[in-house]
Amino acid sequence: MEVLLEGERVSKFFGGLEAIHDLSFQVHKGEITGLIGPNGAGKTTLINLITAIYPVSTGKIRFKGKDITQTKAYEIGEMGIARTFQIAKPFSGMTVGENILIGAWFGKSGMKRTKQEALKKVDEVLELVGLRKKQGVLVEQTTIPDRKRLELGKALAMEPELLFLDEVMAGLTPKETEDVMALVKELNRKGITILVIEHVMKAIMGISDRILVLDQGKLLAQGTPEEISKNERVIGAYLGARYAQKSGIRVSDA
Repeated sequence: MEVLLEGERVSKFFGGLEAIHDLSFQVHKGEITGLIGPNGAGKTTLINLITAIYPVSTGKIRFKGKDITQTKAYEIGEMGIARTFQIAKPFSGMTVGENILIGAWFGKSGMKRTKQEALKKVDEVLELVGLRKKQGVLVEQTTIPDRKRLELGKALAMEPELLFLDEVMAGLTPKETEDVMALVKELNRKGITILVIEHVMKAIMGISDRILVLDQGKLLAQGTPEEISKNERVIGAYLGARYAQKSGIRVSDA
């Protein structure tokens, strides 16, 4: 498959702490790629490196074959890469619609849009993420599920070719999780390549074409959801014996 994003021996140091260690990876165009691992494994740090929130210490990151290692954050957005944040970060004192409008002004089309084009994009995104009725509501008055959808809406308004979702299903009810899973699949069908960080295993296994597993900043394993769910190293480091037992997976004692 065509490689959309790749990292070559990427490392990130915070003082003496190495959060990402010599990591090489690929994200294939058109796929939903899951990114899982224990807390502190380096998942969000990796997204922060790709989106230029943090500078890369060593190694290279390429998007569509172009080295973006030294690229600025706003330039990353203009290239067609967008992300959500694990903790929703709406622009306070503004409405839901105004928050999404900011996303429409930046990103792949950005300031090239006319005001009418930007407002049209806001309408499209509000409909897509189910926030049409909340358009004029101040973000301070929205619920946690609404803020999760708003976080996604801001990113979608940037018209990304590659979208990173950082725990958009955390804290949601089973029904809300299913709704977001369906939305992620719909976005992927529309041509958006997606990388999802998630701890909800039912969700990540249900939507991913391929899964990358990080542990202590290193790539522990990669493969299809079925392969990952049966990988003894992954079970030992992250999924745990209870997951294996619940899934009917027999783990050897060796």
